[in-house]
Amino acid sequence: MKPKEMNKLYLFIVLLTLLSCKKQPIINFDTFKISNSDTKEGEIIDIDTELLSPYKSKSLVDFYNSRNNQTVWQSEKNRKTILETIKNCETEGLNPSDYNISKLQELEKKFIDLDESERVNYDLLLTYNFQKYLTHLRNGKLNPRELYTNWDLNIKPLDTKSILNSALEKDSLVSEIEKCQPKALTYQKLIKALQLINEFPEDKTEPIVSDEKIEPGVSNAAIIILKKKLLYWKDLESNDSITYLYDKETVKAVKKFQIRHGLISDGIIGKTTLIALNFTKEDRKHQIIANLERWRWFTKSFDKNYILINIPNYSLNVVEDQNVVMSKRIVIGKIKRKTPVLTSVLQTVVFNPTWTVPPTILKEDIIPELTKDRNSLNNKGIAIYDYKNNKVDPHKWNEKRPNGYRYVQQPGYYNSLGVVKINFPNHHSVYLHDTNHRNLFERNNRSLSSGCVRIQEPLELVQLLLDNPKQYSKEKIDSIVATKETLFIGIKKRYAIYLWYWTAWSEDNELIFRNDIYNLDADLYTQLRN
Repeated sequence: MKPKEMNKLYLFIVLLTLLSCKKQPIINFDTFKISNSDTKEGEIIDIDTELLSPYKSKSLVDFYNSRNNQTVWQSEKNRKTILETIKNCETEGLNPSDYNISKLQELEKKFIDLDESERVNYDLLLTYNFQKYLTHLRNGKLNPRELYTNWDLNIKPLDTKSILNSALEKDSLVSEIEKCQPKALTYQKLIKALQLINEFPEDKTEPIVSDEKIEPGVSNAAIIILKKKLLYWKDLESNDSITYLYDKETVKAVKKFQIRHGLISDGIIGKTTLIALNFTKEDRKHQIIANLERWRWFTKSFDKNYILINIPNYSLNVVEDQNVVMSKRIVIGKIKRKTPVLTSVLQTVVFNPTWTVPPTILKEDIIPELTKDRNSLNNKGIAIYDYKNNKVDPHKWNEKRPNGYRYVQQPGYYNSLGVVKINFPNHHSVYLHDTNHRNLFERNNRSLSSGCVRIQEPLELVQLLLDNPKQYSKEKIDSIVATKETLFIGIKKRYAIYLWYWTAWSEDNELIFRNDIYNLDADLYTQLRN
């Protein structure tokens, strides 16, 4: 070896010896972090903003602007959390294919081999679909105002930019997703209902065909199919009685089925019970998914005190401090004159109201009756007034100008509104009221009104709402009604009113359904899956 090379070797050995004698730093692997730019996995890439244009999404543009137009999903953990959430969104009644799950999963599998351009496109696609998913989870996929003319629901847009920024800055992706999930108890009961229906096996039962009512004690071939259906839905507990006889055990099972479906539980299988029995598993699953969508439209936070009306259930509940303090049977609008879906606040109680005939009833009922018989309004206590507020003799009524008059029913027990009504602001001229057809509350199908909500025994409700037992005792209210004089009283205690529509839920691990009286469920499901 040459002297020059020997010197170099000697110097290397000396340095090595000195370094080995120096105390080495201790590396704490618990606190050791790799910068985003240290690995290809964590590499942050600038995004050409032109790539955002095809998405036509302001929320996407706003989000990336807030992130300096750079990629954000460097973390494999975050990406897989999003993919897993979207993949499992069927548990919420949503459809993974709406969020391009197959393409996202494909890109994730080969993430390590993607070049910069491909990573940018994956980042954009992931963000776009995740924002869409969060919006659908919180507010629904569809807009009810675009589907229905009489659904007045104000849905607050979701600020996905803030949600994603918070998730990234606090490393709290899972908790931010959970915040977007509706918390209403009925929504949770629908999630449970979807879980329950998915646990049922494939529905291979045949439809029941019968032209006549099936009553206890009869024997025919339809009873065999009936029992199989009751067994399938777990209303009949034993298959020991699979015979042609409609026996006591089967009657008991039918009554249970009828209760779950809001039908008269008499054990007699008429038209409505037969229709309910012939719904398949898939029919009911679609119904549950449609109702989950509706509950994503509804308010996310209830007032302290409120009235909750479920139109298909013909029910009104008064809730105070999360407790149901009163329940009432109601009559709601018929199919041609549907009760609207809305949210408002109660305003006034009107004792002994007059009733001014609304345009629809005037056109379809009053004018045809008056044209045939000029005395037809006398029996109803309806008077005709001209534009100067002068009372008009029905025989001098001008049938060629019927809209030039007001038609007013005087106060009283037999007034169409009964003895009281409750007003709240809305665009449909609907309100809660008493009725002169008080026997209708005994019916099971109570879609019978012209759109307003009729209440059974409304004076009890009014006394509760006025919240002043001394000033408005039962005796005082009765005396006000007896005067037959119209009296307006403001409701001082705040009560919200939620006039809503839902036809499915679960109770105690059992599926509950109601008749879709306005025939909205199937069409809504179809549009959700379009």
